Amino acid sequence: MSEASLADAAGRRPAESSRIFAFLLMAFIWGAGWLPTKLAMEVLPPIFFACLRFSFAALGFLVLARLRGFTLRVEQPGRVLAASMLITTACYALVFWGLAQAPSGLAAVVNLGLIPIFLIGIGAAYRQEPITPLRVAAIILGLAGLSLLFSSRLGTGGEGGQAAIGLAAVALGTFAYAWGTVISRPLVRVTPPVVLAFWQSGLGTLGLIPISLAVEGWDPARFAALPDPRVLQGLAVMVGGGSLIAFPIFLMLLRDWGAFRAGLYAFVSPVIAVLIGYAFAGERIDMAEAVGMAVTLAATALALGRPRRTTT
Repeated sequence: MSEASLADAAGRRPAESSRIFAFLLMAFIWGAGWLPTKLAMEVLPPIFFACLRFSFAALGFLVLARLRGFTLRVEQPGRVLAASMLITTACYALVFWGLAQAPSGLAAVVNLGLIPIFLIGIGAAYRQEPITPLRVAAIILGLAGLSLLFSSRLGTGGEGGQAAIGLAAVALGTFAYAWGTVISRPLVRVTPPVVLAFWQSGLGTLGLIPISLAVEGWDPARFAALPDPRVLQGLAVMVGGGSLIAFPIFLMLLRDWGAFRAGLYAFVSPVIAVLIGYAFAGERIDMAEAVGMAVTLAATALALGRPRRTTT
């Protein structure tokens, strides 16, 4: 290896380390948001809660963009609109509705397991992602780990055809999320992540509002429930952490890593969520779940690794 190549490799290592740290921070924040979100949705309907979350997030992103002196102008506004409707509107409407119809554990496996599959498949269709044996092996390993992780909840809730329709909605919402993520990559290369996040949160909310009204109806009493500590905590975690911190990290990783590697949080966040449930909600972890956590983390480590290049 030449001296120039050695210097270039040495320069890339710190940058890659910082990206891995950012990835772990993002996965931790989104995993930590599961319990507060679950508690908040004991008070408010899920799509209504999503409307609140992304409305506040859009305002937060607007403030951050202005403070940093960014213009809100974007390239390819049609693509921005399409990505917003897919990532925020279609994903949250379909996945939340499906979760209410199907067993929660099985729905989680379908959602999280399909994220890397759809990301690499759609990414390959757009010529953004290579499908390699290593990545396929990581996906299979991750699916096995998720199945073990949620094994105790695979059969609880939902029944018959209703559950099947719910799982289909979860799968379709996951597909929408993956598609929106892939078509966002060219956008984030020319648009600051905080600006793109503003548009995707704001436009996505405009799409969610009529869906919430159609599916969940209108009840002014919901606004009276906003001071409930569960709602405030859920919004604080998911707006302050999940949106304002984690989502721009995701867009940055999408730009630098591609959709598949950035989407590997789907194998890490559920581990964080289970551990937080164990530490703060008195939830138990059995042997199958412990093994599942180890397997999903191993799948993530396998997929995050880059093949070594041989240079002469």
